Amino acid sequence: MTGLRVRLAAAAGATLIAAAAIAVESDPLPVPAGGPRENAVSLYNDGVKLMLEKRFGDAQRRFEEALAQDERLAEAHNNLAFSLRMQGIENFKRAMRHYDRAIAINPKLAQAYMYRGVLLSQVGDHERAQADLRTLRALDAALAERLARYIDGSMGREERDGIAPQFEAAY
Repeated sequence: MTGLRVRLAAAAGATLIAAAAIAVESDPLPVPAGGPRENAVSLYNDGVKLMLEKRFGDAQRRFEEALAQDERLAEAHNNLAFSLRMQGIENFKRAMRHYDRAIAINPKLAQAYMYRGVLLSQVGDHERAQADLRTLRALDAALAERLARYIDGSMGREERDGIAPQFEAAY
């Protein structure tokens, strides 16, 4: 029975670590008290919750509402792009524009390079995906490792499906 408990504890720990890895990439932002950014950040945080629940259409709408309040919220551009991309290839061009905008606003937003790199790899633009990987290595080694594993195909299916489900048609 002790061996079973150890295995169950290890599995529970691995699950918590995996959940934490997802949350780190999409953590809610602190809501500033008062001012024009307060509502935008609240809407963004609602979108993060929906995105983590894999309700990507609902999350998309919240991120769009947040950006209507504050177009310079880089994290909202990034997570809007992710939510769009997770809904299908018909959204890839629009997602790319939002990843590009997130990076233009905040060139140190590691998550945007990670997920733009995944999208670039999905559409076959391996040169630009590698460029994002090089940039990401200087920003966040753990995310860079995930992107490298995605690009080279060594990422496990469960993790890969969490960041880039496979679609039947090409870009």
